[in-house]
Amino acid sequence: MRTFVIGDIHGCYDELITLTKNINLKDEDLLISLGDLVDRGNKSKEVYEYFKNRPNSVVLMGNHERKHLNGTLSYAQEIVKIQFGERYAEFIDWLKNLNYYYETEDAIIIHAFFEHDKKLEEQKDEVLSGTTSGDRYLEKKYPENTYWNEFYKGEKPIIYGHHVVGDYPKILNNTYGIDTGSCHGNYLTAIELPSFQIHQVKAQKNYWTEEQKKWQIPVLKNKNWNAMTFTEIDKQLAKLAYIKEEEIVGFLNGLQEWKDQLQDSLRDMKEMIDHITRSIIEKNPDTFPLEVEKYLFKGFMYKSRTNRLEVKDLEKHIDTPQKVLDMQMELKNAQ
Repeated sequence: MRTFVIGDIHGCYDELITLTKNINLKDEDLLISLGDLVDRGNKSKEVYEYFKNRPNSVVLMGNHERKHLNGTLSYAQEIVKIQFGERYAEFIDWLKNLNYYYETEDAIIIHAFFEHDKKLEEQKDEVLSGTTSGDRYLEKKYPENTYWNEFYKGEKPIIYGHHVVGDYPKILNNTYGIDTGSCHGNYLTAIELPSFQIHQVKAQKNYWTEEQKKWQIPVLKNKNWNAMTFTEIDKQLAKLAYIKEEEIVGFLNGLQEWKDQLQDSLRDMKEMIDHITRSIIEKNPDTFPLEVEKYLFKGFMYKSRTNRLEVKDLEKHIDTPQKVLDMQMELKNAQ
């Protein structure tokens, strides 16, 4: 049985298959992914399925897997969520079982960082997986413009990924950095153990540049705009204001118009609440508290009763598109 440790794949399925063919990978061989299976490449789901179904495979937790698991989705993760569709929940469940390191007789395998003065079992998960918090933690520990492997003096080699080191693995102080940027059009790299022989495949193209353009509209349409606050929507629109592509500009302009219409409707809602409140007072002034109990917006009605209801009161509490739509339905049913 042979052992191969493969660097950050990032959805580059075709390169993965080519590499396994080049090394003549057999079922009895152990294949270890040091994390970041998905995101940025064009076939993240296929990479996931390959490792899920392949015998003698180990996958470590990378920072991109952590983002999916924790629900902190940026653009790359939002793309993958759409690609997985109904199987995304299955993917998340699978991620829960990933380990943060793997050790063989020949090497320690991690995704990202390693504190040189701590034992393997003492390492923090956020350090091993290369999260933002792990990165900030190490910034306080090590001198500026230095990297953890500059201080490593251990006898056992460490194989890691996470940061693109160039076209060829970075070998320093018995550490091997093997993220060679396959999703950016560079190389997918594997190390064979115990010989530490390097195997590489050139990526067919810069997948991430292509994927970013391809998925802009689907990702925008897939966002849960209804659940965002109007302030959050404004921030998203401001963040995307630099985009000049006609189709995307059209979508964003439509989103802006929709948001403005919903916010403008709050004035009409106030008038409707005032009208319903006055009607109750005119008909049953003595039983007003009892009459308003059936309305979900009774808090606004109490303010309206004493002429204290203002549009800003509605703006404070009805601060998402969904809340506006729900209130519109409530008012319609109340008439």
